[in-house]
Amino acid sequence: MSTDHVVPPTPRGDYVPAVLHGGVVYTAGMTPRRDGELTVTGQVGAAVSVAAARAAAELAAANALAAVFSAVPAGVRGVRCLRMTVYVACAPNFHDLSTVADGASAAISAALGADALPARSAIGVQTLPSNAPVEVDLVAAVG
Repeated sequence: MSTDHVVPPTPRGDYVPAVLHGGVVYTAGMTPRRDGELTVTGQVGAAVSVAAARAAAELAAANALAAVFSAVPAGVRGVRCLRMTVYVACAPNFHDLSTVADGASAAISAALGADALPARSAIGVQTLPSNAPVEVDLVAAVG
C-alpha cells in the first residue's frame, strides 16, 4: 500500500488529523472512513463481524498513516511507528480484540514493512464516534 497519495479524512470536529512535535507525529483517532463516509457501523460481535471489523481496522490504520504523512515535512522519508492504540466498539461478551487489531497491524506492515510494526494496545469500548466499530491512533517518529 502506498501512502504517497492518500489524504487523511477531514476532521469531524475541532481538531487536526496529526501534530508533529519534536520529531514525533501524534494522530487523532481515525475511523474507517472512505470519501468522508464510514464503511461500516455498529458494535463488533453484535452488528459487525470479526472479518468486517478487521477490514475496518485496516482502513482506519491506513487513514492514521495518511495523517502521519500529512504532517511530515517534504523530503523526510523515514517514518517509524512507535505506538498504536486500536479501540473496538464491541458487545459485552466480545473478546477477540487482538484479532480485530491485527487488521490495523496489517495496514502498517503493508505500507512500511513488518519491521515498522509499533507497540500496540487493543481496547474494548462501548461506543465510538458516529457509531464506528473501530478507531485507531498512531504515534510515529520521523527523521
